[in-house]
Amino acid sequence: MKPGLHFTTLLTVALLPVLAPGASSQSGAGTQAPRLYVANQADVTVSVIDTKRNEVIATVDLKPLGFGPGAKAHDTAVDPDGQHWYVSLIAGGKVLRFDRDNRLVGSAPFETPGLLRVDPTRDLLFVGRSMAAVNPPQRIGIIDRNSMAIDELDVFFPRPHALAVTPDGHHLFSGSLAGNDLASIDVTSDQVELSHLPGDPNVFVQFAVSPDGHTLIATGQLTGTLLVFDLADPDHPHLTHTVSVNAAPWHPAFSPDGRFVYFGNQGANTVTVVETAHWSVTRVISGPGLAEPHGIAVSPDGHHVYVSNRNLKGEYHPDGGPPDARPGTVVVINTDTFEIEKVIEVGHYAAGMAIGD
Repeated sequence: MKPGLHFTTLLTVALLPVLAPGASSQSGAGTQAPRLYVANQADVTVSVIDTKRNEVIATVDLKPLGFGPGAKAHDTAVDPDGQHWYVSLIAGGKVLRFDRDNRLVGSAPFETPGLLRVDPTRDLLFVGRSMAAVNPPQRIGIIDRNSMAIDELDVFFPRPHALAVTPDGHHLFSGSLAGNDLASIDVTSDQVELSHLPGDPNVFVQFAVSPDGHTLIATGQLTGTLLVFDLADPDHPHLTHTVSVNAAPWHPAFSPDGRFVYFGNQGANTVTVVETAHWSVTRVISGPGLAEPHGIAVSPDGHHVYVSNRNLKGEYHPDGGPPDARPGTVVVINTDTFEIEKVIEVGHYAAGMAIGD
């Protein structure tokens, strides 16, 4: 990073390419269809889904790599070219890098890592702190994706969690779990600008930036709102709309054309669809497999939305399975019909996920 940033340089752990023990592949692996990487927090595994067939083609078990059963695999990210992917380990204190063949090729240390976001224009990966961290350092992580060298950038507010980056890579946004604080970071000039919203704490779960880079959205866990910010001045996002939605909105995502926003409601077992032309709720989707929605991803062609589900309460269990069966799920929603097309069972406590070519 450039000299203007406030950061602490940490030791990088570099690893030689090694086939990840426990990475079990199923038939069809190797296809060039976009892949979806789902972090299964309780199992410390990552499910790899072929989005052409909507099937699990590999399960990468991180425990044989030396990470204990309590390491908590939380979120994933994928390089723009799809050749590498990443997973954060909350209790393991690491961000891991894998190649497309699911071989571990690098690692960076970071205290209680949570959400991950890839810079679309530079070889950088941004890291927030986990919700599980009560009093973590007031810094986010910035990783060089090639070397896995990591810096820490001060954001000057407690519990930085939500993360989003603009399509041109010029601005990064981070939000606080403890208050209505938002940091806008100009990556090109190394400036950090802070904003504070009045009112009750929202608890910003996650951000997303529109494909045209003009709009930032945030989900407010406690207030049950979608907050919409204009980015005409990205250093100072301007709140323009608040949309009341179902309980505990979680990770949001835009459709590729920017017409819709999708997110799960963890407190209502639903998925909300918001039309961006008027910022109004147009659909609320419910159905099998939606059980404490968490992560979200949209296929590159915009035809499908994928929603991961923790299912910790066992509200979904397989047909013929025991009532206490609690597999995590990925629900596949067809965006033409807004119907649930498929429920894919994955590991326990399916959390963050990302899609890449």
